[in-house]
Amino acid sequence: MSKSVLITGATRGLGQGMARHFAQRGYKLALTARKQEDLIELKTELEASSPQVIICELDVSQFDRVPVVLREAAAALGGLDIVVANAGLGEPARAGEGKFQQMAQMIDVNLTGAIATADAAIELFREQGRGQFVGITSVAAVRGMPNSGVYSATKAALGKYLEALRCEVHGQNIVVTELAPGYIDTDINRALASRPFLVTAAAGTRVMVDLIEKQVSFRYVPPWPWTLVAQAMKLMPSALLRKM
Repeated sequence: MSKSVLITGATRGLGQGMARHFAQRGYKLALTARKQEDLIELKTELEASSPQVIICELDVSQFDRVPVVLREAAAALGGLDIVVANAGLGEPARAGEGKFQQMAQMIDVNLTGAIATADAAIELFREQGRGQFVGITSVAAVRGMPNSGVYSATKAALGKYLEALRCEVHGQNIVVTELAPGYIDTDINRALASRPFLVTAAAGTRVMVDLIEKQVSFRYVPPWPWTLVAQAMKLMPSALLRKM
């Protein structure tokens, strides 16, 4: 029997790449995003390789909608084996430049929306007796990155939440996976002046799906060189960090 996966933010970047790889591997898909027309286009593409594709318009910052959508997807697909909280925003926002509303939206989507997704998924998984929740954080969570302080903060906070969640579901046949990508070529980072160790979206998301299938607890993506780079970032003087 084919496994099923739900992906938030499925029509762009990492979500779209993961959806394509999961489809190629025979998974049933529940795809969510904010724009219905983009969902329809992706559904049309992936139906050729996936045994079943359903779509649902969802803004994860509309928190009450999240559990409704997960329940509808589970009913349509005969349960959910994997839920990937991928939806995220990454606009640069410096302090003191009148961008607080933009910052607040990032917190709503990247952190609170991901927690709302996790909360709904864990409730469903407990009823099913199984499941895997995947949270997408970032190498930017290692340090507070200049011009991206709120983005860094949301990803760091989500990582700590996932650590706690992993403890809460211990012994319940529920897996909690955190993936922290480095520079994978997507719209969220194309405006940056420097993208060291850049990999293509196809290659990066293939690694992500491989790691999800292995049910890892935590990995940087790709693991090499980012596992080493992340450790170096922790020791980097602030003066050097400011120049990045």
